[in-house]
Amino acid sequence: MKYVLYFVLLAAVVCAVAGGIHLYKVAARNKKEMAPYEGEKAALTRKFPKTLVVYYSLTGNTKKIAESVAEKTGADLYEIKTVEDMGSKENPLMHLRIREQLKTGKYPELAGEMPDFSKYEMIFVGGPVWWYTAATPVLAFLEKADFQGKAVVPFSTQGSNYGTYFEDFA
Repeated sequence: MKYVLYFVLLAAVVCAVAGGIHLYKVAARNKKEMAPYEGEKAALTRKFPKTLVVYYSLTGNTKKIAESVAEKTGADLYEIKTVEDMGSKENPLMHLRIREQLKTGKYPELAGEMPDFSKYEMIFVGGPVWWYTAATPVLAFLEKADFQGKAVVPFSTQGSNYGTYFEDFA
């Protein structure tokens, strides 16, 4: 029994060290990526064309970014909503459901009408990173959207690693 306890303790220490190393590497990468944006805020001097900001937000973080982009560009806002409630990020069943959606490509059904893209020249589209890619409601939206002739600007929110978000978005 004593050896089992030592093994469990050793495994916990190894996991804690590995987790700490991972978090350190992520923080260092994030600091390096954000360094060019430090300092005084630049004044927005460019006039944007007719713009739409499309976003999906589970916890409200992406919504704040989308609202800020819309305010600075004079854009209209469109929130991606799903028919079925996606749940809470603390719910482990939600994570299993999302993983299954990503594996099968059967994304959640969207609620409401798609926006009329013909009114816009530029479209920002953003959402959270789930499982190192775009959130499944964003992927469902992208499958339906026709951005022909539009300038499309993707953005994401994430806690640590954007993974293949931008490649999958494209």
